[in-house]
Amino acid sequence: MARRASSGIKPGLLIGIAVFVAAAFFGGKALLGKRKDDASNMTTISMSDVMDGVSLRDNEYVVEGTVDEKFYHGDNPNQVVSLKINDRTGDQFLGVEIPANLTKVNIERSQRYRIKVRIREAGIPVATGINPL
Repeated sequence: MARRASSGIKPGLLIGIAVFVAAAFFGGKALLGKRKDDASNMTTISMSDVMDGVSLRDNEYVVEGTVDEKFYHGDNPNQVVSLKINDRTGDQFLGVEIPANLTKVNIERSQRYRIKVRIREAGIPVATGINPL
């Protein structure tokens, strides 16, 4: 009786590939999932302090809110976003300058973000880090 040729993929090879893919997926997720949020232990900015003109210059704060609008100005690579912040007194709006080095982050309207800001002269908040929520 003649023997048949085996031309299929061996089951051991399929199982080995599946185990490797699963290990790579879960290993990568475990490594990337443990990134520390550098803005989690910072002070949240008080909108009443911003509106009252309290001196906040050269300090870093965290702002959480929904992007209401994005503004561009000519050839300037920076952009300004209007954040709608839910405060105890109601909805407040805060303009935050996004410098050119952070514009590669895809900032979408109607999305919530936690933005780490440094207040520069004239009370203008400038983003130093952006995390989507």
